[in-house]
Amino acid sequence: MKKGRKNTNKVVMSKLVIFTCLFLIVLIIARIIYLGTATEIDGINTKKMKENRNTKREVTYANRGTIFDKSSEILAQNVASYTVIAYLSESRSKNEKTPKHVVDIADTANKLSPILNMSVEALTTLLSKDLYQVELGPGGRGINEIKKEEIENLHLPGIDFIQSYKRYYPNGDFASYILGYTKENDGNIIGEMGLEKEFDEELSGTDGYLEYQKDLMGYKIPNTPEVRQDPQDGNDIYLTIDSNIQLLLEQALIKVSEQEPSIDWATITVANAKDGSILASSSRPSFNPNLKDMTSYLNPLVSYAFEPGSTMKIFTYMAAMESGKYDGDATYESGKIEIGEDTVNDWNKTGWGTITYNQGFALSSNTAVANIMNKYLTKTELENYFKSLGFGKKTGITLPKEEAGKIKFTYPIEIANASFGQGITTTPIQYVQALTSITNNGTMLRPYIIDKIVNSNTGEIIYKGSRKELGNVASTETVDKIKNLMENVTHGDPSTCTGYMYNIEGYDVIGKTGTAQTVDETGMYAENKTVRSVALIFPKDDPQVIIYAAFKNSSPNALSSSMQSLIEDIGKYLEINAEKNNKIEFNQIKLDNYINRNKDYVLNKLGENGITPIVLGSGNKIISQYPNSNTNISSYDRVILLTDNYDGTLIDLNGYSKKDVKAYCDLAKLNCRFNGGGFVTSYNMIDDTENGKILEINLESKR
Repeated sequence: MKKGRKNTNKVVMSKLVIFTCLFLIVLIIARIIYLGTATEIDGINTKKMKENRNTKREVTYANRGTIFDKSSEILAQNVASYTVIAYLSESRSKNEKTPKHVVDIADTANKLSPILNMSVEALTTLLSKDLYQVELGPGGRGINEIKKEEIENLHLPGIDFIQSYKRYYPNGDFASYILGYTKENDGNIIGEMGLEKEFDEELSGTDGYLEYQKDLMGYKIPNTPEVRQDPQDGNDIYLTIDSNIQLLLEQALIKVSEQEPSIDWATITVANAKDGSILASSSRPSFNPNLKDMTSYLNPLVSYAFEPGSTMKIFTYMAAMESGKYDGDATYESGKIEIGEDTVNDWNKTGWGTITYNQGFALSSNTAVANIMNKYLTKTELENYFKSLGFGKKTGITLPKEEAGKIKFTYPIEIANASFGQGITTTPIQYVQALTSITNNGTMLRPYIIDKIVNSNTGEIIYKGSRKELGNVASTETVDKIKNLMENVTHGDPSTCTGYMYNIEGYDVIGKTGTAQTVDETGMYAENKTVRSVALIFPKDDPQVIIYAAFKNSSPNALSSSMQSLIEDIGKYLEINAEKNNKIEFNQIKLDNYINRNKDYVLNKLGENGITPIVLGSGNKIISQYPNSNTNISSYDRVILLTDNYDGTLIDLNGYSKKDVKAYCDLAKLNCRFNGGGFVTSYNMIDDTENGKILEINLESKR
């Protein structure tokens, strides 16, 4: 029998496969060794990559600094805020004696609905999701301690809270454009407006962190090192604002907004005449920084540049006096003056015949300053003097979005117009700065609003605001003359002066009034649209206070009536009036916590301070309140108390502000829908197919 031949091809192939496999195994082992020992692979630092993979870093947020007034009253602070969450997975309750997840969805939704101001349907949808946990938003986001306690008292399984911090303004709508507001971003609080924005870095501080090694479940590995960097809290800022004077301004402007529905805007600023510090500043329309219900993002004090009108005559006369050529007893013919092809008229169109330049100032004569430009001053001299007072450039006060205004005039009619405050633009803060030259014997001061900045960790004062002289812009002789002219404006006979309404006995007020036309959207002067303003200083011989106020589109008497009461109140408070023993007493209190208190007890307590609250229901126990405890309020603030027996009867909301209506809806457990902004003009309860009954509220701004 013939023997078979051995298949050498198979043998060769087998050896090749074996050697190939061995080679691949060696290659893989070598690669593994390389990957395990190499410090860098493909440009990637393997050590850092491994550390990052196994390292957990938890951020510890710094506490934002507090903003105080000059007397250490809190104006802005961080407070604890909570987000309501619901655990939905049954796995959370495994091996637990009591359930740690939501067991009864319907019961949970029904009980939380009135507290979170969310519909039962919306909550049921959230609680029915196939998730481990959910946030109960929007109503469950950013709730306060009181609501948190109310929810905790329900003892609902699976309901928990995530604590964070939010910015809180205890006084609500109070110095709002000065303080500004913040927004929250990934746990950080960031300044968005006002001082909150201008000093965001100083207030924010530096966040800390905790780094540690974690296992696959994300837990810290025992006995491994950790790196901890403690946060450095933000610095505290103390303002020059005096809350009592600020309160007076707020009250005055609230009264104006209620009595003057046609007013577009109003702003008042009070400054210390000796050092230029801002004691108070407020505007209308305003907003509550807690609600961010603003209609404008600009602070009129620094961001409104408008034609100032006749208050500018103060500085035109000073320029003429500084030239050394002014003769106040010289006469001119009032009524009108021809400037090339144009005519300048006095405000009464007819004038007062032949009068002196001194008389022309008291009567606010346009032809007086036009004649002064022809006789005593050049265009360059006037422009340079305006600029020396700071007009046409920013003052540098530490508030954002300051405007520079415009001091530019070329042609003869433009020069004449500029001399009485038309065709140029200025800001209120520039006026405050310029007026300090009159109250400091010719030396102009820079206005400031920061009293000091304090390291909140050590108490060290790292910045101190103080009087800053910007240079001498007028001689003592000029200052004395202009003060006498301003006195004639306020202390003269009504037939010979424009500011007689500011002659308040015992206060020795001097000043100058102004009325300017305003430009519309087409760039033309609008008919019947004016800015009425006044610059006031008192007392004349030892100035303590500067007030500058401007109202757009108000009645003739709105400005003067507001200023009269304001001057008296400020004078009494600062004890610089004639009646030293008649110091004003402020009806301002800090609210206690009235929850679970007897209604009659609370009413008596509030009544002792002149506060008449709105009471919801006929119960004997208070179960909720607005505003919250520790809030500073005054007699013009609304206080709402919810009793334990409220049947849902609507109160009369006409005239309420949006913030007060929101508070009422919150207490009354009402779903509200707002149309417009400002104050309530009408409201109606409607049925909504998705959200049930909704209180629809229509608001309009008093502008």
